Amino acid sequence: MSIVVRNFQAEDAGEWDAFVQQHPYGTVFHLTAWKRCIEKTFAFRSTYLVATAGGEIEGVLPLFLVQNPILKKALISVPFAVYGGILADSDGVLHALYDQANALGRELGVEYIDLRNGYPEQAPAPSNVSQYATFTKTLSGTEEELLETLPKKTRNMVRKALKTPFKTKVETEDITNFESLHSRTLRRLGTPSFPKEHFRAILANFRGKVDIREVVLNDRVMAVSMNFYFRGNMHTYYAAADPEFSALAPNTYMYFDHLRWAGQNGYEIFEFGRSKKGTGPFEFKTHWGTEMRELPYNMVLVRGTQVPNYSPTNSKFSLAIDLWRRLPLPVTRVLGPKLIRMFP
Repeated sequence: MSIVVRNFQAEDAGEWDAFVQQHPYGTVFHLTAWKRCIEKTFAFRSTYLVATAGGEIEGVLPLFLVQNPILKKALISVPFAVYGGILADSDGVLHALYDQANALGRELGVEYIDLRNGYPEQAPAPSNVSQYATFTKTLSGTEEELLETLPKKTRNMVRKALKTPFKTKVETEDITNFESLHSRTLRRLGTPSFPKEHFRAILANFRGKVDIREVVLNDRVMAVSMNFYFRGNMHTYYAAADPEFSALAPNTYMYFDHLRWAGQNGYEIFEFGRSKKGTGPFEFKTHWGTEMRELPYNMVLVRGTQVPNYSPTNSKFSLAIDLWRRLPLPVTRVLGPKLIRMFP
């Protein structure tokens, strides 16, 4: 049966999402809900591809066309997401989508196509970006069982944090506390903040699959997270902690509380998520008894001649990062949402 690759149509949404839901490498970032979020907040042009055989979807590739003075022009799968790339039921479908993406890239005159594959099986070509890894942990049903899976040093830190009477508040509507602490954290790291509309769009489009969790002590919010729930996984995607309260370890408490809650509520896997090798977050995630998985990203060069590196750890951005950290918070909160779209 011949494979037909065509552009996504609005009426494909239900079947597309059903395909993502059942595919072993499908993620929340492949769902059309992420498409709606990115289109609404950043107005990037989506160019999603669908592969069919006999009228049935057998493969999908979410793509966005992004153009600005820094990136020039690129196709990205998927902006502001750590996972993306092709989902296919066979090698034939995988290569058909890959070939069509390349043809589209040439037609649009892009520098490269950024495929953020979560697994090697998604990649029809060898990975040429090896700086990222993701971390997962198999969950336990009881608190004591969970504690026993942690390295001794982490276990002791958790037990100390548990002595503080933190409370966890779950939020699905109000982003105020989350966005405030998250934006302050990004400024401290030298990174532009997201527009508030980004978080509102996520809560609106992923209802039943997302929440915000706030770690509170004496009415003070000390740590926050935004979490996705998908096919038995809990994935903490955005997180921040107030350094003023570091001695109380609210961040340690938050992650343990997430692990504990997820295990007690039927989730099988907790995703700590992606980090760049050699960074503090990467090191932090190795201390929770996690399994590390290399992310085989692929930058498919079209007009470009070398693989770009827009990571904050790139020395070219050192001066800009240092300057950003020195700017007053109100200034970064205004400029951040305009700049973040340059680095999707």
